[in-house]
This record gives sequence, C-alpha cells and structure tokens, in this order.
Amino acid sequence: VVLAGIFIVTVTLAALLGWQSQYEDLDAKRVEEVRLREDWVAKKHQAVNLDAYRNQLVEIERAFGALLKQLPNAAEMESLLVDVNQAGLGRGLQFELFKPGTEAVHDFYAELPITISMTGSFHDFGAFAGDVAKLPRIFTLNDIHLTHGKQGDSLSFLTIAKTFRYLDENEIAERKRQSKPQGVPQ
Repeated sequence: VVLAGIFIVTVTLAALLGWQSQYEDLDAKRVEEVRLREDWVAKKHQAVNLDAYRNQLVEIERAFGALLKQLPNAAEMESLLVDVNQAGLGRGLQFELFKPGTEAVHDFYAELPITISMTGSFHDFGAFAGDVAKLPRIFTLNDIHLTHGKQGDSLSFLTIAKTFRYLDENEIAERKRQSKPQGVPQ
C-alpha cells in the first residue's frame, strides 16, 4: 500500500511539474503539423498547376504590355494633346480654356489633368467624347459639367480630362533615388 501511495504521488507530481510542459509542447507540435500539412497541400496544388500558372503569367504580361502601349511617353504627350484639340475643333466646338495642370507622378506612370472648357451643341459634345474614346491613347473625361451657354442653343462644357503617360527607366530610377533617405554626412 505504501509503495502504491508513493507511486501515485510520484506520478501525480511528475504530471504536474514535468509532463505539463511536454503536453503543451505536444499540442503546439500538433497545431504546427496541421499548418505544415495545409502548406504542403497548397504547394502541391501549385506545383500540379505550375504550367497553367506560367501560361497565365505570360498572358498577364502580354495584356499589361498592350495596356502600357496605350500610355504615351513624354515625347507623345504633345501630339496627344494636339489630337484632343483637333477632335474638338473638328466637331465645331469653341475652346474657351485648354489648360494642362500639374503632373502627378505615381509608381510607373504620371497623371496629367487638363481643364477643358468649350461651347457648342449637345450632339457635338457627344461626338467629341466619341472621338476622344477612339484615340489610341488613354484619355478620360472626368467631372463633366454642362450648363446653358450665352447663346441660344449652345451649351458650356467644363471637364477635368486626364491622360496618363508611363515613366521611362530614367524617370523611375530618378524617382527611386530621390525616395531613398539621404545618408547623414560624417
């Protein structure tokens, strides 16, 4: 009986003092095992579909390249603005204001807002918007306001148009160089 009592006390003390941390470690390892199995299954699924992912990446790069070609570079910006101006004049619209704003530079492109104010007929504005939409470069008309013009049937058209251009490698490199914190002179 004494030996059985000593055995029970020893086992109870061992369970409380020594085995408790081992139980916690065991539970943590079981959770880690589940996580690792899930990671393995996900990576196995990716490996099985690797060719499909590569084909998808090639398609995305091709589509991105096509979209990037719709963004004019710095040299083409002037001709794009001339094309927009010609589209309005070709529709008989009278420009009151055509003022490019300050360029906002983003990661790989720059956004140029242009304030445009014109007068003309409603149908001419619609045709102008259609002509702008047909341009090979991205040019959007935002915040459009139509009001009655000073002359009978004419309307005043005010918009903030936006065009975008991609930054060339030199501009991107310059931007990265400027964004890095300058070292403290010694």
